[in-house]
Amino acid sequence: MIGAGSIAVALAVMAIKYAAFVVTGSVALYSDALESIVNLVTAVAALLAIYISSRPADRKHPFGHHKAEYLSAVLEGALIVVAAVLIFREAYDAFVNPRVIEDFGLGMVLSGVATVLNGGWSAFLIRRGRRLRSPALVADGWHLLTDVMTSVGVIAGLLLAAITGLNVLDPLLAVAVACYILWSGSKIALASMSGLLDEAADGEIQARIREAIRQSGGGALEAHDVRTRQAGRAVFIEFHLVVPGTMTVHAAHDICDRLETALKSEIEGAQVVIHVEPEHKAKDHAKGTITIPL
Repeated sequence: MIGAGSIAVALAVMAIKYAAFVVTGSVALYSDALESIVNLVTAVAALLAIYISSRPADRKHPFGHHKAEYLSAVLEGALIVVAAVLIFREAYDAFVNPRVIEDFGLGMVLSGVATVLNGGWSAFLIRRGRRLRSPALVADGWHLLTDVMTSVGVIAGLLLAAITGLNVLDPLLAVAVACYILWSGSKIALASMSGLLDEAADGEIQARIREAIRQSGGGALEAHDVRTRQAGRAVFIEFHLVVPGTMTVHAAHDICDRLETALKSEIEGAQVVIHVEPEHKAKDHAKGTITIPL
């Protein structure tokens, strides 16, 4: 539903911004409209990625399809780079063949409407993406926010050009937009690559994991070698649980079940693997060891 909304908003914004370019002939507004085309393509890619990532694990993908969202975000970064190159080309042409901006007032109104629409939807996507821990939604939201910021800059710059009569500001603004979206595209791509490389969960999530183990591991002695990795909305958690050597398998299994339930309750999307060890495997003084109160 959210992905479909992004597509609808991207279509509307693209049409409005392209109309602003047509009525004015401004290369800066052309750059703004071109970025909206990228928004549309990436909204479709994000919708497809969310659908794929939500599919359950199967024989060929026993850990699920969560990383599909990272691929979508990498694609978005690549398309932003392509858009920047096209903007550079159009800006160069405007330098060589200066253009006079026409119907300035109507163009500014159209661009302003598109910017407000984009701003509201980008804020919604970022909030919802963080709540759902969806890299594709967050990336799409931040991309739209950069679009809003560049649109505001373009509008302000064109107002200055109209006041001063310096039409050269139009292609200069287009170049500035291209440089900005290159920077934002590289950030999106690099963040997504970290996810593809099995980056650990952030510090706040790791602290919650350790506290849940400490509070719910009664009967065990300690936990060590805690490892995490983030894959879209899933958080994979692995650790070794040390229990008394005389404890039965049944009792140790009960502790593991309790820990797994606690972690899944505390961390949305948690996938837990626990390796049980006897007490002579304890690492009391090792860094990262979690001592469980009796």
